[in-house]
Amino acid sequence: MNKDEMEGKVEKAKGYVKEKAGQVTGNRDLEAEGAADRVAGKTQEAIGKARRKAGEALEDLSEKFKE
Repeated sequence: MNKDEMEGKVEKAKGYVKEKAGQVTGNRDLEAEGAADRVAGKTQEAIGKARRKAGEALEDLSEKFKE
């Protein structure tokens, strides 16, 4: 797991907490902010996964050239 994946997971968790707090308190702005944070976290996590997989593919390719 790389930095983007970790930060994305943290952002998703923060967003979830904000969203639920907004629902409980009836604060629609906080609820919307939490939903936006969750989406941003999902996006960052997906970018991190893509980067990791690309790096792994490059490593595999370089190993084949060494043989």
